[in-house]
Amino acid sequence: MLRKKMQKNEIPLGETAAVNVDEVESLKEELEKERKTSKEHLNKLKYLQADFENYKKRVTREIGDAITFGNQKLITEFLTVLDELEYAINAGKNSSNKDALLHGVEITLKKLIGLLEKEGLSKIETLGKAFNPLTHEVVQRVSGSDGEELIVEEIRAGFTLKGKVIRPSLVKIGYQPSTDSSFSNKGEKNE
Repeated sequence: MLRKKMQKNEIPLGETAAVNVDEVESLKEELEKERKTSKEHLNKLKYLQADFENYKKRVTREIGDAITFGNQKLITEFLTVLDELEYAINAGKNSSNKDALLHGVEITLKKLIGLLEKEGLSKIETLGKAFNPLTHEVVQRVSGSDGEELIVEEIRAGFTLKGKVIRPSLVKIGYQPSTDSSFSNKGEKNE
């Protein structure tokens, strides 16, 4: 007749069924509540995902429009220069006064340069300046410099756009010929 001693945390056998039913019901209610919360969060997530997808499509479309129509203002301003060049050509065909034609073309050129400068284009300075490989390309070296490689002639103008070189200047630079008599003009060593 050994009876088991009940421990403090043990519930008598008859009461466990009632406690378990209440506990199960409580757990079911909590589970249902969590399922409902989870479903709400999932719906919110789906809406956010859809909103984000729409946002991406809109931004992609706006970037495409900006690329397509971004130069519209600049091109419109170029059209006025184009019109003036056409007027100059027609005036030159109908007139024997070439000075007037030359003057009209010079005015149009100044207008074009002003338009490009307004957009951030700058001409790279060359004549009398020291050679800079970042902004100049040498097409020929000519003797006659005082030792420093100075630009003596510009073949083609170079330009920067808002500080970035978009076309280097093509230049001729002067150099001081070598006074070393052990080398011939072709750079071969004399022996």
